[in-house]
Amino acid sequence: MDTDSAITALAALAQGTRLDAFRLLVRHEPEGLPAGEIAKALDVPQNTMSAHLAALTRAGLLKSERQSRSIIYCADLDALRALTLFLVKDCCAGKPELCAPLVAELVPCC
Repeated sequence: MDTDSAITALAALAQGTRLDAFRLLVRHEPEGLPAGEIAKALDVPQNTMSAHLAALTRAGLLKSERQSRSIIYCADLDALRALTLFLVKDCCAGKPELCAPLVAELVPCC
């Protein structure tokens, strides 16, 4: 991931509804959720949610697939991984013990 892509992804997540939607979709991996269910779960009007989902998709954080009349959104876990690695790439400055707590926190979930 390059700096511009990281900035775009972080900017997309720097809004409460979009962050909530992304976290909701991460919890519903790998099946994802239809846009209407995301809007309902977050108590956001569907047209507003559509704009938020479009912003997350443009930032490369979501994937979508049309199934009949619904669009199913999924978190792009590869993009999340790339963003996380970009953020922590140089975190230990050659001292792995500094990053050990962070790595320990990330590893158990996966």
